[in-house]
Formats: sequence, structure tokens, C-alpha cells
Amino acid sequence: MTQLPGLLDAEALRKDFPILDRVLHDGKKLVYLDNAATSQTPRQVLDVLAEYYEQHNANVHRGVHVLAEEATALYEGARDKVAEFINAPSRDEVIFTKNASESLNLVANMLGWADEPYRVDHETEIVITEMEHHSNIVPWQLLAQRTGAKLKWFGLTDDGRLDLSNIDEIITEKTKIVSFVLVSNILGTVNPVEAIVRRAQEVGALVCIDASQAAPHMPMDVQALQADFVAFTGHKMCGPTGIGVLWGRQELLEDLPRSSAAAR
Repeated sequence: MTQLPGLLDAEALRKDFPILDRVLHDGKKLVYLDNAATSQTPRQVLDVLAEYYEQHNANVHRGVHVLAEEATALYEGARDKVAEFINAPSRDEVIFTKNASESLNLVANMLGWADEPYRVDHETEIVITEMEHHSNIVPWQLLAQRTGAKLKWFGLTDDGRLDLSNIDEIITEKTKIVSFVLVSNILGTVNPVEAIVRRAQEVGALVCIDASQAAPHMPMDVQALQADFVAFTGHKMCGPTGIGVLWGRQELLEDLPRSSAAAR
């Protein structure tokens, strides 16, 4: 079969994913279309995982023997690669978590225990949107329930976009945090980050972006986004399950309760 110029070689790509060699349903090869939920893992990642467990496995930051030093170097090397991938100003702003859900819960918990001017309490507001994944709804519902804060949200237009017509009424002087998805996992909508961040900054609110669907498909530049926190997960971008990232501005991470950022 001749590959046309400029088109992806689907068969070559399939060979990178061993699971796609499975045969199901009357001898047909597996076709997987659920990447918004989790991506499959390519051979290159599987090989690196196998090499780690076969050659370097040890506790990170917990020993001075050869394996521990190797494991620590690999762990911190991954932090450097993530910082470069998202254009973080400092590697110290990269926090490893289990997934985006834990990253977003960390932010919510930090704000619940923070001192002024970041503290969320019964006199403040939390803003999300109607297109959020549960990972970016439940932490804020729980924080609002625990602190008495008012939970508000942007609605959707008929064509599946955020309705920003009342942005000044949704994001007010009482708003402490605006948390929204960069790309919707259901609609595929790419949200207008600049407009939302601009309004949040006008009232002094923090911005948290769930980039779980964006990180696998578009360039990630946390400095260009101008958010305060960005969360994403490895299992949606061809990585293994159980790996996530929370990026936060260094001055915020230093000011907010450190017990919540223990994963650093």
C-alpha cells in the first residue's frame, strides 16, 4: 500500500502499540477509539518501564547506594523534561502526582487552608464551568461545602462553547479561584483562556487550568497561558497510569501550605 505524502502511516503507528495486535470479535484486530479517557502505551514506554524495573528499581531520595542514586537521577531527570515540555520557568514548579484528579484536589486543599489573600471561605466564590470533568468539579464542590464559599459556573452556548456574555457577573471581586478545562473531553471545545484569565486577574482571582486533554494534542506553554496552576495526567498522553503533574507558580507554591504539596 502506497503512503501518500503528508499523511500519517497508520500501520507504522499501530506497530508502536502492542495491544493493537490483539484479535477480537471473529478475528478482527483491535481498534481503540477511547483516547479521551486513556491512551494506550507504546512499545517505547513499555521498554523504558521494563528497563527501570530490571536495572534501576529503588526508592527515590531515600538511599545512597547505586540503585537509589540511579532511580533518583531518573526521577529528577523526568522533572526536568516535564519543565521543558511545558516551558516552566523553574523545575521546582513541577509537582508529581498520581493523576490530574490529585493535582486539582491539591490546589483545592491548599486554598482551603491558606492564609489571606488566597484563603477560600464563606465570603468568597469559586468559579468553574458546565463542561468540566468530575475531576474539576468535585474538589471545588467539597471545598465550597467545607468552607461555605459560593460555587458558580459558566454555562454553555448552543454550539458547545462557554457562554462568556456575563463574565463580569460570574467572576467578581469575591472570586478567589477560577478553574476550567482547556480542552473539553466531551465536546472537544478549546476554551478562550486569554479572556478568562484577563477577567480573573482584574479581580485578583487565581486561575487553575485542567490541561488533561490539551497536553497530548497541542503545545503546552504555562507562561503563555498565564495561569497560576496547570494540571495534566500521563495516562492520556501515552504514559503509564499513576503519573500526573501539577504545575504552579513558584511564589504561590512558597506562600501556600506546604503540606499539601508534599509530592514535590
